[in-house]
Amino acid sequence: MELIIIGLLGGLITGISPCILPVLPVIFLTGGAQSARTRTAAPAREKVAAGIGGQVGAGAAIRAGSAGVIKAGTDADAVPVAQPEVSRWRPYFVIAGLVTSFTLVTLVGSVLLSALNLPQDIIRWVGTIVLVLIGIGLIVPKFEFILEKPFAFLPKRNVDAKRSGFGVGLALGAVFVPCAGPVLAAIIVAGSTGQIGIGTVILTLSFAIGVAVPLLFFALAGRGLAERVKAFRKRERGLRIAAGIAMIALAVGLAFNVPQKLQTLLPDYTAGVQSQLTDNESARDALALGGLVNDENKDLDLCSDGAPELESCGTAPSIKGIDSWLNTPDGEGIDLTDLKGEVVLVDFWAYSCINCQRSIPHVVGWDDAYRDAGLNVLGIHSPEYAFEKDAGNVAAGAEDFGITYPVALDNNLSTWTNYRNRYWPAHYLIDAEGTVRHIAFGEGNYATTEKLIRELLEDANPGVKLPAPTETVDDTPDLGSTTQETFLGSSKDLNYAGTDRYAPGEGSYAFPDSQGDDTFALDGGWDIQTQYATPTADGASVRLNFHANVVEMVLAGTGQVTVALDDGTETVIDVDGTPRSYALVKDVGDGQHVLDVQVSQGVEAYSFTFG
Repeated sequence: MELIIIGLLGGLITGISPCILPVLPVIFLTGGAQSARTRTAAPAREKVAAGIGGQVGAGAAIRAGSAGVIKAGTDADAVPVAQPEVSRWRPYFVIAGLVTSFTLVTLVGSVLLSALNLPQDIIRWVGTIVLVLIGIGLIVPKFEFILEKPFAFLPKRNVDAKRSGFGVGLALGAVFVPCAGPVLAAIIVAGSTGQIGIGTVILTLSFAIGVAVPLLFFALAGRGLAERVKAFRKRERGLRIAAGIAMIALAVGLAFNVPQKLQTLLPDYTAGVQSQLTDNESARDALALGGLVNDENKDLDLCSDGAPELESCGTAPSIKGIDSWLNTPDGEGIDLTDLKGEVVLVDFWAYSCINCQRSIPHVVGWDDAYRDAGLNVLGIHSPEYAFEKDAGNVAAGAEDFGITYPVALDNNLSTWTNYRNRYWPAHYLIDAEGTVRHIAFGEGNYATTEKLIRELLEDANPGVKLPAPTETVDDTPDLGSTTQETFLGSSKDLNYAGTDRYAPGEGSYAFPDSQGDDTFALDGGWDIQTQYATPTADGASVRLNFHANVVEMVLAGTGQVTVALDDGTETVIDVDGTPRSYALVKDVGDGQHVLDVQVSQGVEAYSFTFG
């Protein structure tokens, strides 16, 4: 019941948020106005033809000839113009189609595309193309007739609006990208990992229905307005054209990420309400775990994050869905049941994650200090980037960090999901009986984790001689003390400050006259890919306005970057090989600073991280 309420409320909030604005004209026209009774239908005994797509040319009265041939007269008033049957259920069918396709695409789309080895964006692009085709058909009836021909064998094959509109809703749902709040984030993780349980389905359906309520209200308002305003009642053909234009405009806008730009320009007037919904213990317990509770992990929420004393949180979930293993004999996998009698630390990490980079020295230190005393460290590498799925990249990263303990490549986030995890890094401490006794999310709290490791080792082997506690320096920055991680790929450009449109593909950019705090901007020719940006010509630069003591940049390819800090220092860094972090500047003073990074051709720039 709690998931239903959270899903419905989260959907309702999303349904009135700024990110919903681009789809409203299409809902208003195709879902509402086209279901209006705009003109009086002809009596049943008057047999007239509606023409292609349900339209009759102005002044054409249609009569049946003696041989059954339809002929056109010229008397505009001879016979009332008959309209195609108006479906009063059309608004409901359009919204139902949207809910259906959005639910299916969100839950199973990613898994299905991965199984078929297809690009993740293909569903969105197919939906966009369908919107364009239907839009053109609404504007050009002859084109609509061409679209219908392949379906000539079907009864009521008309794809246009006067029928149910369910197909239009299906296309809209495939391209519909609502604001990614906590509710939707939980659903997306479930869908992308394939760990879909009844709770996830309930959460998704309730969220989709919640979004649908304001959309349906808007569609019905469109119908009411079209029936009450004389200008609409007399211009059905104009409504069709307007609906077609709106659909094409939405498709083009989606192709060029216009909704995302609109969202950044408008203040999110629903942010406060969204925060009230999700920033409480009950909602966090439900959403942070994505509703993906199963028999293996159902007791994990008995552990509190970073508790100072040992807790009991059920039997440790299994390690599953692993692509391959590093640092094991012949790459063999490890089963937790084989480690009964010993203490286990499960560490979720990703090699390019700056938070993990600061945490790993502590984990490596614990492994070195306590391996002989019975501690087994298992690294679960759960990628955030696509390049982090490459075994060679992970192996190189593990070697750079001095990791010699076993590392599992959790490329599909199967183990991540089975542990109900949501952070890089995350530590799960398991006792000799196989019970989870401590969970720590994120950086910090290392002294407490080490204290509890020592307690469990003594419990498992009374009288064991333990070395002195490790003294690894804790470099965890204070909360809010640094700029947030900054991504250069098109999928996460949340703090882009340039005046040019930031979109996939090649483009020319220029630094803005002024740039806000904690933002980046581009200058020169760039090719923006989903996860990185690469120059198309020499002289391309990135300007970063930041506050942090250390700035690192995830780079790949071959070439150089020239780094200039606002204090006058300049550094040239050689880049060669697979993606990894490069230190740009260290020991930067307090306050905001500006960093200009000139990137040569052949270098791929993924992100900035801070410490």
